[in-house]
Amino acid sequence: MSGLDSGAAERRRQFAEEARSERPDLALLCLLLGAEAGPVGPAEVVPVTPGEPVPDPYGIDAAQIELDRLAGLLPYGSRSPAGWASALAELLGERCGFGGSSADYQRLDSSLLQQVLRRRRGLPILLSVVWIEVARRAGAPVYGVALPGHFVVGFGDREHPVLADPFAGGAPLTGQDAELLVTGATGAALEPSMMVPARPLEIVLRILNNIRAWAAARPERTDVALWAVELSLLLPSHPARLRYEHAQLLVQRGEFLRGAAEMEEYAAILAEIEPTTAENIRRKAHAARALLN
Repeated sequence: MSGLDSGAAERRRQFAEEARSERPDLALLCLLLGAEAGPVGPAEVVPVTPGEPVPDPYGIDAAQIELDRLAGLLPYGSRSPAGWASALAELLGERCGFGGSSADYQRLDSSLLQQVLRRRRGLPILLSVVWIEVARRAGAPVYGVALPGHFVVGFGDREHPVLADPFAGGAPLTGQDAELLVTGATGAALEPSMMVPARPLEIVLRILNNIRAWAAARPERTDVALWAVELSLLLPSHPARLRYEHAQLLVQRGEFLRGAAEMEEYAAILAEIEPTTAENIRRKAHAARALLN
């Protein structure tokens, strides 16, 4: 992860520290992730006096303020889980226009919380993050539900949750609706384990996986693939194979020595359990070093 400027290195340090905290802050992690894509445009930041430096260039503070503002728009008072779901749908889905469409899957900014708050469009998981963070600030019993292929939110009793689909503007989901979503995505039946509330780090890793998939379909965007993998590696729990993916990206980007060294390190880990795979990776490391000649 060399080559980072001091600001980027500090954001990475903060991301790693937050990910390892006792209660990781989902919004902060998503905003630090979003900052990897670069500063928000000049028209998207708070206006300042000419000549003064632009504050909050990555929109982190502004996004937190917007989440607080949206939470403050919810009607005050206790309500049932169904009442919370209805209030969030009315505010975020109807009044504010948060939702998604198939076109949003083609945009990187659909996975960046700052941009989702600005555009009010995004992938199901990012729209769910908005719902979770706004509802949590208002005191709602809310959590994410990571159904295969489609992320939604739940309210109340986790054995019998009230489900809503932020991608569809907060449309309520019955158990049968959830079953159809899962069957459509996987061909399998809905399992009780699929309804377990998603933890913040699981949500962040799923977002990073989406970004990696977006970049994989665009070979010219190895820059995005690289930071998505590097952030994934900062999480306390991540697939070991990401180390090999990181090494491959380094080679693709011309960092042959670093990529080869990381391949060899990964091969050493695999040697005891998958010797054939380890040997294949060593050969690729050798080939990467040869590209310097």
